[in-house]
Amino acid sequence: MDSVSSRKRRLLYKRTGEKTVSRPLEGVKVLDLTRLVSGGMYGMLLADAGADVVKVEAPGHGDTLRAWNPYWWKVYGRGKRSITTNLAKPRGQELIRKLAAHADVLAENFFVGKLEGWGLGPDDLWKVNPRLIVVRISGWGQDGPYRDRPGFGTLVEAMSGFADMNGFPDSPPLAPPQPLADMTAALQGVASTMFALYHRDALGGGKGQVIDLALYEPLFTILGPQAARYLIEGKKRPRLGNRSENSAPRNIYPTSDGKWVAISASTQPMYERLARAMGREDIITDERFTNNETRVVNQDALDKIVADAIGRYSCDENMERFNAGGVTASPVYDIEDILSDPHFQARNLVRHVPDADFGSVPMQGAFPKMSQTPLDIAWTGPALGEHTEKILDEWLNMAPTEIERLRNEEVL
Repeated sequence: MDSVSSRKRRLLYKRTGEKTVSRPLEGVKVLDLTRLVSGGMYGMLLADAGADVVKVEAPGHGDTLRAWNPYWWKVYGRGKRSITTNLAKPRGQELIRKLAAHADVLAENFFVGKLEGWGLGPDDLWKVNPRLIVVRISGWGQDGPYRDRPGFGTLVEAMSGFADMNGFPDSPPLAPPQPLADMTAALQGVASTMFALYHRDALGGGKGQVIDLALYEPLFTILGPQAARYLIEGKKRPRLGNRSENSAPRNIYPTSDGKWVAISASTQPMYERLARAMGREDIITDERFTNNETRVVNQDALDKIVADAIGRYSCDENMERFNAGGVTASPVYDIEDILSDPHFQARNLVRHVPDADFGSVPMQGAFPKMSQTPLDIAWTGPALGEHTEKILDEWLNMAPTEIERLRNEEVL
Protein backbone atom coordinates (compact mmCIF):
# COMPACT_ATOMS: atom_id res chain seq x y z
CA MET A 1 0.00 0.00 0.00
CA ASP A 2 1.19 3.52 -0.73
CA SER A 3 2.03 5.76 2.22
CA VAL A 4 -0.45 8.40 3.30
CA SER A 5 1.93 11.14 2.19
CA SER A 6 2.01 9.79 -1.37
CA ARG A 7 -1.69 9.17 -1.76
CA LYS A 8 -4.00 11.51 -3.57
CA ARG A 9 -5.67 13.27 -0.65
CA ARG A 10 -9.43 13.45 -0.88
CA LEU A 11 -11.00 16.82 -0.19
CA LEU A 12 -14.23 16.02 1.61
CA TYR A 13 -15.49 19.49 2.45
CA LYS A 14 -15.03 23.12 1.52
CA ARG A 15 -14.73 26.10 3.76
CA THR A 16 -16.34 29.40 2.86
CA GLY A 17 -14.76 31.12 -0.10
CA GLU A 18 -12.96 29.60 -3.03
CA LYS A 19 -10.11 27.93 -1.19
CA THR A 20 -10.57 24.21 -0.60
CA VAL A 21 -9.05 22.98 2.64
CA SER A 22 -8.37 19.39 3.65
CA ARG A 23 -8.44 18.09 7.18
CA PRO A 24 -5.20 16.59 8.54
CA LEU A 25 -6.14 12.90 8.36
CA GLU A 26 -7.94 12.81 5.03
CA GLY A 27 -6.82 9.75 3.11
CA VAL A 28 -6.37 7.70 6.30
CA LYS A 29 -8.70 4.69 6.42
CA VAL A 30 -9.79 3.37 9.81
CA LEU A 31 -11.66 0.09 10.24
CA ASP A 32 -13.41 0.59 13.57
CA LEU A 33 -14.55 -2.60 15.34
CA THR A 34 -14.87 -0.93 18.74
CA ARG A 35 -17.97 -0.46 20.88
CA LEU A 36 -19.23 1.85 23.61
CA VAL A 37 -17.42 4.91 24.94
CA SER A 38 -13.68 4.36 24.53
CA GLY A 39 -14.10 3.32 20.92
CA GLY A 40 -16.81 5.90 20.27
CA MET A 41 -14.63 8.77 21.44
CA TYR A 42 -11.53 7.39 19.69
CA GLY A 43 -13.24 7.09 16.31
CA MET A 44 -15.01 10.43 16.69
CA LEU A 45 -11.73 12.29 17.15
CA LEU A 46 -10.20 10.64 14.09
CA ALA A 47 -13.31 11.38 12.02
CA ASP A 48 -13.24 15.04 13.09
CA ALA A 49 -9.69 15.12 11.72
CA GLY A 50 -10.87 13.80 8.36
CA ALA A 51 -10.11 10.08 8.58
CA ASP A 52 -12.53 7.75 6.81
CA VAL A 53 -13.74 5.90 9.91
CA VAL A 54 -15.75 2.84 8.89
CA LYS A 55 -17.75 1.64 11.88
CA VAL A 56 -18.26 -2.12 11.75
CA GLU A 57 -21.45 -3.04 13.64
CA ALA A 58 -23.45 -6.17 14.36
CA PRO A 59 -26.55 -6.51 12.17
CA GLY A 60 -29.81 -5.77 13.94
CA HIS A 61 -28.62 -3.81 16.97
CA GLY A 62 -25.23 -2.27 16.20
CA ASP A 63 -22.97 -0.57 18.72
CA THR A 64 -24.26 -0.82 22.31
CA LEU A 65 -23.94 2.96 22.48
CA ARG A 66 -27.04 3.16 20.29
CA ALA A 67 -29.10 1.69 23.16
CA TRP A 68 -28.25 4.62 25.47
CA ASN A 69 -30.16 7.87 25.12
CA PRO A 70 -30.04 8.82 21.42
CA TYR A 71 -27.68 11.73 21.87
CA TRP A 72 -24.74 9.50 22.78
CA TRP A 73 -24.69 7.87 19.37
CA LYS A 74 -25.50 11.08 17.51
CA VAL A 75 -22.49 12.79 19.12
CA TYR A 76 -19.88 10.04 19.44
CA GLY A 77 -20.83 8.32 16.19
CA ARG A 78 -20.42 11.56 14.27
CA GLY A 79 -18.42 11.67 11.07
CA LYS A 80 -18.29 7.86 10.80
CA ARG A 81 -19.70 5.56 8.15
CA SER A 82 -21.61 2.47 9.30
CA ILE A 83 -21.37 -1.01 7.83
CA THR A 84 -22.98 -4.14 9.28
CA THR A 85 -21.07 -7.41 9.44
CA ASN A 86 -21.76 -10.60 11.39
CA LEU A 87 -18.36 -11.44 12.82
CA ALA A 88 -19.60 -14.78 14.15
CA LYS A 89 -19.87 -16.08 10.57
CA PRO A 90 -16.80 -17.18 8.60
CA ARG A 91 -17.91 -15.05 5.64
CA GLY A 92 -18.12 -12.04 7.96
CA GLN A 93 -14.59 -12.70 9.20
CA GLU A 94 -13.37 -13.03 5.63
CA LEU A 95 -15.03 -9.72 4.79
CA ILE A 96 -13.10 -8.01 7.60
CA ARG A 97 -9.84 -9.46 6.28
CA LYS A 98 -10.62 -8.05 2.84
CA LEU A 99 -11.47 -4.63 4.25
CA ALA A 100 -8.36 -4.67 6.46
CA ALA A 101 -6.24 -5.13 3.35
CA HIS A 102 -7.21 -1.58 2.37
CA ALA A 103 -7.08 0.06 5.81
CA ASP A 104 -4.39 2.03 7.58
CA VAL A 105 -5.74 1.33 11.07
CA LEU A 106 -7.94 -1.34 12.63
CA ALA A 107 -9.27 -0.59 16.12
CA GLU A 108 -10.99 -3.04 18.48
CA ASN A 109 -11.97 -3.32 22.14
CA PHE A 110 -13.27 -6.87 22.41
CA PHE A 111 -12.33 -9.26 25.20
CA VAL A 112 -8.66 -10.17 24.91
CA GLY A 113 -8.19 -12.99 22.41
CA LYS A 114 -11.56 -12.54 20.68
CA LEU A 115 -10.01 -11.40 17.40
CA GLU A 116 -7.59 -14.33 17.41
CA GLY A 117 -10.55 -16.68 17.89
CA TRP A 118 -12.06 -15.30 14.71
CA GLY A 119 -8.80 -15.59 12.81
CA LEU A 120 -8.47 -11.80 12.84
CA GLY A 121 -5.51 -11.35 15.18
CA PRO A 122 -2.65 -9.04 14.17
CA ASP A 123 -0.57 -11.87 12.68
CA ASP A 124 -3.54 -12.93 10.54
CA LEU A 125 -4.24 -9.37 9.41
CA TRP A 126 -0.61 -8.60 8.60
CA LYS A 127 -0.65 -11.45 6.07
CA VAL A 128 -3.00 -9.36 3.95
CA ASN A 129 -1.68 -5.94 4.99
CA PRO A 130 1.72 -5.70 6.74
CA ARG A 131 1.28 -1.92 7.04
CA LEU A 132 -1.84 -2.19 9.20
CA ILE A 133 -1.78 -0.53 12.62
CA VAL A 134 -3.87 -2.53 15.11
CA VAL A 135 -5.22 -0.55 18.07
CA ARG A 136 -6.33 -2.82 20.92
CA ILE A 137 -8.22 -1.10 23.74
CA SER A 138 -8.97 -3.19 26.83
CA GLY A 139 -9.46 -2.75 30.54
CA TRP A 140 -6.24 -4.40 31.69
CA GLY A 141 -4.06 -4.90 28.61
CA GLN A 142 -3.25 -7.80 26.30
CA ASP A 143 -1.07 -9.61 28.84
CA GLY A 144 -0.69 -9.94 32.61
CA PRO A 145 -2.76 -11.83 35.23
CA TYR A 146 -5.88 -9.70 34.65
CA ARG A 147 -5.93 -9.82 30.85
CA ASP A 148 -9.07 -11.99 30.76
CA ARG A 149 -11.08 -9.96 33.27
CA PRO A 150 -13.94 -7.71 32.16
CA GLY A 151 -12.62 -4.17 32.00
CA PHE A 152 -15.40 -1.58 32.10
CA GLY A 153 -14.36 1.96 32.99
CA THR A 154 -15.89 1.94 36.47
CA LEU A 155 -13.70 -1.00 37.46
CA VAL A 156 -10.64 0.77 36.12
CA GLU A 157 -11.56 4.00 37.91
CA ALA A 158 -11.70 1.97 41.11
CA MET A 159 -8.43 0.04 40.65
CA SER A 160 -6.40 2.89 39.15
CA GLY A 161 -6.54 4.79 42.44
CA PHE A 162 -8.86 7.48 41.11
CA ALA A 163 -11.89 6.57 43.24
CA ASP A 164 -9.75 6.24 46.36
CA MET A 165 -8.39 9.78 46.03
CA ASN A 166 -11.68 11.32 44.86
CA GLY A 167 -14.19 12.75 47.32
CA PHE A 168 -14.06 14.46 50.70
CA PRO A 169 -12.04 13.27 53.72
CA ASP A 170 -15.14 11.99 55.52
CA SER A 171 -16.70 10.38 52.43
CA PRO A 172 -16.22 6.92 50.90
CA PRO A 173 -14.30 6.52 47.62
CA LEU A 174 -16.10 8.28 44.79
CA ALA A 175 -16.26 7.22 41.14
CA PRO A 176 -16.62 9.94 38.49
CA PRO A 177 -20.13 10.63 37.14
CA GLN A 178 -18.97 10.12 33.56
CA PRO A 179 -16.84 7.44 31.79
CA LEU A 180 -13.54 9.11 32.60
CA ALA A 181 -11.31 6.08 32.06
CA ASP A 182 -12.80 5.44 28.62
CA MET A 183 -12.44 9.06 27.55
CA THR A 184 -8.82 9.42 28.68
CA ALA A 185 -7.95 6.13 26.96
CA ALA A 186 -9.53 7.38 23.74
CA LEU A 187 -7.42 10.53 23.81
CA GLN A 188 -4.25 8.50 24.30
CA GLY A 189 -5.41 6.06 21.64
CA VAL A 190 -5.55 8.85 19.08
CA ALA A 191 -2.10 10.10 20.09
CA SER A 192 -0.68 6.57 19.87
CA THR A 193 -2.22 6.11 16.43
CA MET A 194 -0.44 9.26 15.30
CA PHE A 195 2.85 7.93 16.71
CA ALA A 196 2.41 4.70 14.75
CA LEU A 197 1.43 6.45 11.51
CA TYR A 198 4.44 8.76 11.82
CA HIS A 199 6.78 5.83 12.38
CA ARG A 200 5.31 3.89 9.47
CA ASP A 201 5.17 6.72 6.94
CA ALA A 202 7.35 9.70 7.87
CA LEU A 203 10.22 7.73 9.43
CA GLY A 204 10.11 5.02 6.80
CA GLY A 205 9.35 2.16 9.17
CA GLY A 206 6.99 0.85 6.54
CA LYS A 207 5.23 -1.67 8.77
CA GLY A 208 2.27 -1.62 11.07
CA GLN A 209 2.35 -2.44 14.75
CA VAL A 210 0.08 -3.29 17.69
CA ILE A 211 -0.97 -0.54 20.09
CA ASP A 212 -1.81 -2.27 23.39
CA LEU A 213 -3.85 0.34 25.27
CA ALA A 214 -5.17 -0.57 28.73
CA LEU A 215 -7.79 1.79 30.17
CA TYR A 216 -6.06 2.06 33.53
CA GLU A 217 -2.68 3.27 32.22
CA PRO A 218 -3.58 6.77 30.97
CA LEU A 219 -5.86 7.32 33.97
CA PHE A 220 -3.15 6.28 36.44
CA THR A 221 -0.65 8.50 34.64
CA ILE A 222 -2.69 11.70 35.08
CA LEU A 223 -3.17 11.17 38.84
CA GLY A 224 0.16 12.69 39.81
CA PRO A 225 3.40 11.23 41.27
CA GLN A 226 1.64 8.88 43.70
CA ALA A 227 3.99 5.95 43.16
CA ALA A 228 7.10 8.06 43.77
CA ARG A 229 5.67 9.53 46.95
CA TYR A 230 4.55 6.19 48.35
CA LEU A 231 7.69 4.23 47.51
CA ILE A 232 10.07 6.99 48.67
CA GLU A 233 8.17 8.45 51.63
CA GLY A 234 5.64 5.75 52.45
CA LYS A 235 2.78 8.25 52.16
CA LYS A 236 -0.58 7.86 50.42
CA ARG A 237 -2.57 10.73 49.00
CA PRO A 238 -5.65 11.38 51.17
CA ARG A 239 -9.07 12.41 49.91
CA LEU A 240 -9.12 16.20 49.97
CA GLY A 241 -12.42 17.24 48.41
CA ASN A 242 -11.80 20.47 46.48
CA ARG A 243 -8.55 21.22 48.27
CA SER A 244 -4.96 20.76 47.14
CA GLU A 245 -1.96 19.33 48.99
CA ASN A 246 0.32 21.82 47.31
CA SER A 247 -1.33 25.23 47.59
CA ALA A 248 -4.08 27.15 49.33
CA PRO A 249 -6.64 28.53 49.07
CA ARG A 250 -8.03 26.15 46.50
CA ASN A 251 -11.73 25.48 46.94
CA ILE A 252 -15.27 26.20 45.77
CA TYR A 253 -17.18 28.70 47.87
CA PRO A 254 -20.91 29.56 48.09
CA THR A 255 -22.14 33.04 47.20
CA SER A 256 -25.03 35.01 48.67
CA ASP A 257 -27.35 34.17 45.75
CA GLY A 258 -26.96 30.39 46.00
CA LYS A 259 -24.25 30.04 43.37
CA TRP A 260 -20.60 29.06 43.66
CA VAL A 261 -17.18 30.56 42.92
CA ALA A 262 -13.99 28.55 42.42
CA ILE A 263 -10.68 29.96 43.70
CA SER A 264 -7.18 28.70 42.93
CA ALA A 265 -4.55 31.04 44.39
CA SER A 266 -1.62 28.70 43.89
CA THR A 267 1.14 31.32 43.71
CA GLN A 268 2.12 34.06 46.14
CA PRO A 269 1.20 36.94 43.78
CA MET A 270 -2.22 35.37 43.15
CA TYR A 271 -2.82 34.92 46.87
CA GLU A 272 -1.99 38.55 47.51
CA ARG A 273 -4.31 39.69 44.72
CA LEU A 274 -7.10 37.62 46.25
CA ALA A 275 -6.51 39.11 49.69
CA ARG A 276 -6.65 42.66 48.32
CA ALA A 277 -9.76 41.99 46.22
CA MET A 278 -11.52 40.66 49.33
CA GLY A 279 -10.45 43.70 51.36
CA ARG A 280 -8.38 41.46 53.63
CA GLU A 281 -4.85 42.76 53.13
CA ASP A 282 -4.18 41.72 56.72
CA ILE A 283 -3.97 38.04 55.78
CA ILE A 284 -0.99 38.74 53.51
CA THR A 285 1.23 39.27 56.55
CA ASP A 286 -0.59 36.92 58.91
CA GLU A 287 2.08 34.41 59.96
CA ARG A 288 -0.34 31.54 59.36
CA PHE A 289 -0.63 32.42 55.68
CA THR A 290 2.70 33.92 54.61
CA ASN A 291 3.49 31.19 52.03
CA ASN A 292 1.92 28.14 50.44
CA GLU A 293 3.40 25.76 52.99
CA THR A 294 1.87 27.57 55.95
CA ARG A 295 -1.40 28.17 54.11
CA VAL A 296 -1.79 24.46 53.39
CA VAL A 297 -1.20 23.66 57.07
CA ASN A 298 -3.80 26.25 58.08
CA GLN A 299 -6.37 25.64 55.34
CA ASP A 300 -9.31 25.36 57.71
CA ALA A 301 -8.77 28.85 59.08
CA LEU A 302 -8.00 30.30 55.65
CA ASP A 303 -11.02 28.69 54.01
CA LYS A 304 -13.27 30.18 56.68
CA ILE A 305 -11.93 33.67 55.95
CA VAL A 306 -12.32 33.29 52.18
CA ALA A 307 -15.77 31.71 52.46
CA ASP A 308 -16.96 34.53 54.71
CA ALA A 309 -15.72 37.18 52.27
CA ILE A 310 -17.24 35.49 49.22
CA GLY A 311 -20.50 34.64 50.96
CA ARG A 312 -21.31 38.33 51.50
CA TYR A 313 -21.76 38.95 47.76
CA SER A 314 -23.56 37.47 44.79
CA CYS A 315 -21.69 35.43 42.20
CA ASP A 316 -21.66 38.33 39.73
CA GLU A 317 -20.49 40.80 42.38
CA ASN A 318 -17.67 38.49 43.41
CA MET A 319 -16.57 37.95 39.82
CA GLU A 320 -16.66 41.67 39.09
CA ARG A 321 -14.20 42.48 41.86
CA PHE A 322 -12.06 39.40 41.24
CA ASN A 323 -11.76 40.10 37.52
CA ALA A 324 -10.90 43.72 38.26
CA GLY A 325 -8.17 42.55 40.63
CA GLY A 326 -6.71 39.90 38.33
CA VAL A 327 -7.69 37.09 40.70
CA THR A 328 -7.73 33.48 39.46
CA ALA A 329 -11.42 32.86 40.10
CA SER A 330 -14.38 31.59 38.11
CA PRO A 331 -18.05 30.84 38.59
CA VAL A 332 -19.18 27.22 38.71
CA TYR A 333 -21.17 26.57 35.53
CA ASP A 334 -23.89 24.11 34.66
CA ILE A 335 -24.75 23.35 31.03
CA GLU A 336 -27.19 26.29 30.82
CA ASP A 337 -24.43 28.67 31.90
CA ILE A 338 -21.97 27.18 29.42
CA LEU A 339 -24.33 27.53 26.48
CA SER A 340 -25.17 31.15 27.29
CA ASP A 341 -21.59 32.32 27.89
CA PRO A 342 -20.46 34.72 25.12
CA HIS A 343 -16.86 33.51 25.22
CA PHE A 344 -17.81 29.90 24.55
CA GLN A 345 -20.25 31.06 21.88
CA ALA A 346 -17.52 33.09 20.18
CA ARG A 347 -15.24 30.04 20.04
CA ASN A 348 -18.00 27.69 18.77
CA LEU A 349 -17.74 25.35 21.73
CA VAL A 350 -21.09 23.86 20.72
CA ARG A 351 -22.07 23.19 17.10
CA HIS A 352 -25.55 22.52 15.73
CA VAL A 353 -25.11 19.68 13.24
CA PRO A 354 -27.93 18.80 10.79
CA ASP A 355 -29.62 15.50 11.60
CA ALA A 356 -32.34 13.44 9.92
CA ASP A 357 -34.10 12.57 13.20
CA PHE A 358 -33.87 15.78 15.23
CA GLY A 359 -33.42 18.43 12.55
CA SER A 360 -30.12 19.31 14.17
CA VAL A 361 -28.19 18.06 17.18
CA PRO A 362 -26.17 20.45 19.38
CA MET A 363 -22.83 18.90 20.28
CA GLN A 364 -19.30 19.70 21.31
CA GLY A 365 -17.35 21.28 18.46
CA ALA A 366 -14.26 19.68 16.96
CA PHE A 367 -11.03 20.52 18.78
CA PRO A 368 -8.32 21.76 18.83
CA LYS A 369 -8.43 24.72 16.47
CA MET A 370 -5.82 24.26 13.74
CA SER A 371 -4.85 27.16 11.51
CA GLN A 372 -3.85 25.24 8.35
CA THR A 373 -5.91 22.05 8.53
CA PRO A 374 -9.02 22.85 10.59
CA LEU A 375 -11.04 20.00 12.02
CA ASP A 376 -14.75 19.72 11.31
CA ILE A 377 -17.86 17.63 11.96
CA ALA A 378 -19.10 15.94 8.79
CA TRP A 379 -22.44 14.55 10.07
CA THR A 380 -24.11 13.10 13.14
CA GLY A 381 -23.99 9.40 14.04
CA PRO A 382 -25.32 7.51 11.00
CA ALA A 383 -28.12 4.98 10.78
CA LEU A 384 -27.13 1.36 11.34
CA GLY A 385 -25.57 -0.01 8.15
CA GLU A 386 -26.27 3.21 6.29
CA HIS A 387 -23.10 2.99 4.20
CA THR A 388 -22.72 -0.78 3.77
CA GLU A 389 -23.21 -0.91 0.00
CA LYS A 390 -21.14 2.20 -0.66
CA ILE A 391 -18.18 1.01 1.42
CA LEU A 392 -18.14 -2.45 -0.14
CA ASP A 393 -18.20 -0.81 -3.56
CA GLU A 394 -15.50 1.79 -2.76
CA TRP A 395 -13.11 -0.42 -0.82
CA LEU A 396 -13.65 -3.82 -2.48
CA ASN A 397 -15.34 -3.02 -5.80
CA MET A 398 -17.99 -5.56 -4.76
CA ALA A 399 -20.85 -6.14 -7.17
CA PRO A 400 -24.44 -5.51 -6.03
CA THR A 401 -25.26 -9.18 -6.63
CA GLU A 402 -22.52 -10.26 -4.22
CA ILE A 403 -23.72 -7.76 -1.61
CA GLU A 404 -27.24 -9.13 -1.93
CA ARG A 405 -25.93 -12.68 -1.54
CA LEU A 406 -24.15 -11.72 1.68
CA ARG A 407 -27.38 -10.20 2.96
CA ASN A 408 -29.29 -13.38 2.17
CA GLU A 409 -26.65 -15.36 4.07
CA GLU A 410 -27.10 -12.98 7.05
CA VAL A 411 -23.48 -11.87 6.84
CA LEU A 412 -24.52 -8.21 6.51
